[in-house]
Amino acid sequence: MVREASVPIGDTAADYVSFGRGTKPLVLIPGLNLRNVKGSGYALAWMYRVFARDFKVYCIDRKRQILKDYTVEAIAEDYAAAMQALGIHDSYVVGVSQGGMIAQYLAINHPELVRKLVLAVTSARSNETITSCINTWVSLVEQGDYRALGRDILEKMYSDRYVRRYGWLFPLLVAMQKPENPERFITLAKSCLTCDTYTQLHRIKCPVLVIGGNRDRLMTGEASREIAEQLGCSIYMYEGLGHAAYAEARDFNRRIYEFFTAD
Repeated sequence: MVREASVPIGDTAADYVSFGRGTKPLVLIPGLNLRNVKGSGYALAWMYRVFARDFKVYCIDRKRQILKDYTVEAIAEDYAAAMQALGIHDSYVVGVSQGGMIAQYLAINHPELVRKLVLAVTSARSNETITSCINTWVSLVEQGDYRALGRDILEKMYSDRYVRRYGWLFPLLVAMQKPENPERFITLAKSCLTCDTYTQLHRIKCPVLVIGGNRDRLMTGEASREIAEQLGCSIYMYEGLGHAAYAEARDFNRRIYEFFTAD
């Protein structure tokens, strides 16, 4: 059964989707997105169906009202508040892209909430590639050039092989890339540049799996490798794939499932 609801956070709320028949809580923290979680419950349940038998899955969105100086660490505090309000603790957490940045702060500052952690196509600190991507996207949104934004996102997200195979669909996909709330997108995009957990990663004590793509044009593959090196944890790098490895690799969710169930 798929449920869409909201959870209070201070004087606002965050929307979330939940599904699955299991009892173990699994929290999905999505990356920077042009669309909100609300209304995507059945799509998310299908995408992450491998977890439905063993886990109670929660995909929690950013809170509805945000400040312009929102930081990744502040977002993580809001996720902690949402999880506590939902009665979630000792959970399995998957953070993808910006969601991985948030998940790092969550595991550092609230270890009681995280039992096992997957950090996918993410980074522990900003680098030239991340800064260039974010600044480009912010500039294009400020100009209202959503066609250029959509094309840049798609070309940076997907592998060359994917682009060669499905590039003919890009004109249609580009037309769907306008942010639902441009100001919100800009604020959340800029927050990516505030992530700086690199020197704090030693404070993460739970088991961690890092997943990256060696051709990641948003975070870089090196960003994944340096997290794993700092943590001394397991890492799997997809050769030939980039930032959208989570969408392109058929075994992506299965790899996470096996890590979570290997107790």
